[in-house]
Order: sequence, then C-alpha cells, then structure tokens
Amino acid sequence: MTDLALDSLFSATTHPDPAFPRFHPRPAQGWINDPNGVSFINGRYHVFFQYNPSSARHSQIQWGHMSSPDLVHWEEHPVALSPQPGGPDSAGCWTGVVTSDDGVPTACYSGVQDHGGHSQVVIARGSADLVTWSQDGHVAASMPADPLVTAVRDPFIFRFNGARYAMQGAGLADGRAALLLYTVDSLDDWKYQGIWLTTADPVAGRHTPAEIWECPQLVQVPTGEWVMMFSLWLSGDDHEHANGVGHLIGSLSPDPETGLPVFTPVTGGKSDLGRDFYAPQIVQLTSGSSPSALLWGWANEGPGRDGRRGRTQTEIDDAGWSGVLTHPRVLSVVEGSLVVTPAPEVLAYRGAAVAVNAAGSVAVPGFAEVLVRGSASGSVELVLGSGPSAQVVYSGPLAAGEELRIFVDASLVEVYRTGSVATTLRAYPAPGESWELTLPTGATADVWELTLPA
Repeated sequence: MTDLALDSLFSATTHPDPAFPRFHPRPAQGWINDPNGVSFINGRYHVFFQYNPSSARHSQIQWGHMSSPDLVHWEEHPVALSPQPGGPDSAGCWTGVVTSDDGVPTACYSGVQDHGGHSQVVIARGSADLVTWSQDGHVAASMPADPLVTAVRDPFIFRFNGARYAMQGAGLADGRAALLLYTVDSLDDWKYQGIWLTTADPVAGRHTPAEIWECPQLVQVPTGEWVMMFSLWLSGDDHEHANGVGHLIGSLSPDPETGLPVFTPVTGGKSDLGRDFYAPQIVQLTSGSSPSALLWGWANEGPGRDGRRGRTQTEIDDAGWSGVLTHPRVLSVVEGSLVVTPAPEVLAYRGAAVAVNAAGSVAVPGFAEVLVRGSASGSVELVLGSGPSAQVVYSGPLAAGEELRIFVDASLVEVYRTGSVATTLRAYPAPGESWELTLPTGATADVWELTLPA
C-alpha cells in the first residue's frame, strides 16, 4: 500500500461541489451505488461498490474499490472489475461479494450478458492485496431451471456448521419475493437446492414485503441470533425505493433430514428509517468465538419530494457525481430488536468542540457530529436554512435518558438513536444556508466539527 492512504478524503476537501461529503470516502467523480465485496482480508477492510466513472448516471456498471487498515484512513484503488465484451458480464458487473477461497481473494457477482438477460453468478480471482483481478468469465451458477423463478440477483455467501452456502434474491412468477439456496463446496460450481424462503412466510411477508428481495444478507450477531436483511424491490422503483430495506431476526438450524440450514424468522422491521438508504451489505467478522457484523449502505441523491428540496438530474450531471456510502455501522440485537450504531472508529473524525451542553436552538456546522441527550420527552428537529425556504431535514422524538448521534457531512445526514436503527437522509444547502438543531426542554447537545485525523 502507498503512503497516500488518505488521498480519497483529502481530495474531498477541495472538491468544487459544496454538497460533496468529505468524511465518507468515494471517488471524486462518477456514479456509485450498492456497496459490494465488503471484506476484511490480510489486515485490511475492503469496500467495493457499483461504479460508473464516466458519468453521474447508472450505466456501464463496474466495481470501484477502496480499502482501509482502520476504517478511518482510506485509499482509492483502480477499478477492480469491468464488463468483458462477449462475456457473461458484458452488460455490467453487478452486486456480489468477496471471500477468501483457500487464501485467494475471490469475487462472486451478478453478471448480465445483455440488457434483457438474466443474471448469472460470475467468478473472478484477485491478487493478495485485492487490487489486481483476473476475469475469465467463469460462471458458477446460471438461472435455475425452475419456471417459477423469474428473476435472480445479488449472490451472498455465508457459513453454517462448518459448511459454505450461498443465497440469491429472487422474484417468482406468482408475485412473491424469494431466496434461493445453494451449497458451495467449490466456489467454481454452486449446487442449487431450491427456493429457501418467500414472502408467503407470515413473518417475512409482514416485515419485508417486496416483489424481489434484492441484496440478501445473512449474518450472526454476538448474542447468537441471525439477522437476514433485504432491499425491498418493487416494480417501477427506479432508485426510488418506497419499501426501503427490511430485516428478519431468527434462528438457523440444520434440517433433520438433509442437514441443510433452515432459517426460522421470529420478528423483523425496517433496517433504516430514512428516505435515502438502500442496498446495504454486511460483512461477518469473527474475533475468537464471538461473531460481529459491520454494515455499509448506499445513500442515493435525493430528488425533491415529501416537501424537501432535492437535486434534478441536470444538477447531478453538472456536479459530475452521484451517490455516497454510509459510515460503517455495527449491528446487534437487543431484546429482540435490531440495534444499529456507528462503528466506534469514526470518532477519529471528531475535531474541536463548538458547543457543550447547549440547549434550545443550536447552530450546527456543515461538517459536524452532534450528541443529543434527553432528560425529558420532546421533539428534536434539524433544520436547513431559515424563513420560508427552511427545510426540516430530520424530526423525531427524544425520550428521557435517550441519546441521538447525528452526523452532518455536507449533503449526507445520519442519525443514530439509542437502541434503534439509523435514519439516513440527503439534503443540499444553498449558498449561505446553515444548519440549526432545535431541542426540547431539558435536552442538551454537544457539537464537534469534523476534521481529518493527522
């Protein structure tokens, strides 16, 4: 690795667009969406992502790549995967994962050969540092020969009882969303085991309604529960994902006859309460016998809706970039509910304090971390601008003893609530506009400017 590991963040400080986030690494130009291949290999975190370096539009999708030793210092790498003319990914290298296969970094992703075709699971092998990749067009799994399955996408690999399995999101001819299960003794040859779970399950249907389950994830949290997460695709979404992202919490056990894993959902809910969050990917980490899980999500550019100001496609084209990934987030389950917190490493961006124990109306810089503490019930509002053009970007209750952590990074806002999931939002300050936080009686806020660590 080079000594320029902070380039991806340092370059953001001089970006010509004031809406460009400085503390969420991404290339200076081009379109990005789903995080892909999130992995921790050879002492570094790797985050790949859907990427079009040529424009701020969703086309000609490749895999961009950044890595970090500590979730703070990020290095941008060359494009990892590109569509191969005449290959099974000629129309795009879509969502997938990266895993270590007997020490060889291996990408397993959805390749589409033509823009009307079905996706297949394509395999690529990487160098030890995951910077150089060999794409030979090997297909590990094709569309299942099941007339009920009409769409498949987004492979995800997990381990259970010492064996390796994979799943894909799917849509069925009868309108149900589904998961497909595979055994993966060899990454080169996935064995289809059938439809694993669908929205016909009453718990799944209630908490994760969709026509296709996209970006399926399955990880175990420290308390032993298994968390399954889906992006909830509906026809006509076109990057406006009305159902957002949902999750199921349950158990994984072996089928007494086949030994295949059986997921039994017990409860579930929304995985993010914001309007601008989709396609998260989770990496399963293990330290000794305790599993942990880190999540990154995609925050798309917010068009004007729900009474807020957004960006038109022309404005996005002029800016030359679109999309940002969230902070890494730690997942846990507490008393049967999913809890999402920012990875503790992001505290490294906390700079000088600009307010301590502030009350009432509090000015918030355009790059800030805010910690709100409540001693009585009330409502918190984060407002952009003033007068008739003021926009309430976030509004939510605050109970006694509760805390909110709010990150403002130019046009990206992330709100984390004690014992709950996060809220991801986009908002675009006009020249001269500032942020203001309104607190209920008895609540206080500490505010820090964000800064890059030395």
